[in-house]
Amino acid sequence: MSTTLFVFAKITPKPKHFDEAKQAILNIAPATRDECGCIEFILLEDGDGNLCLHEEWTDELALQAHYEMDYVKPIFKAYESWLMQPVEVMKMKKVC
Repeated sequence: MSTTLFVFAKITPKPKHFDEAKQAILNIAPATRDECGCIEFILLEDGDGNLCLHEEWTDELALQAHYEMDYVKPIFKAYESWLMQPVEVMKMKKVC
């Protein structure tokens, strides 16, 4: 069975921070895609004020390494004041 990890994250910024949150993710997208272990990193927006990330990683260790990157940590810190609610994260593995 594959160890590939799929991550879906729903990010709900406060309306006044929507553009900042979106731009912060756009800014790290190229570096994230270049990380060892990143297969896919796509930012989506649903039109209801939510940002959604679709990510694919080789495994959980690669995802955890991503969370520790110097360019990711400031975003997580900013989320403390930018978001209306905590990020909703779903992690899944491919079945077939």
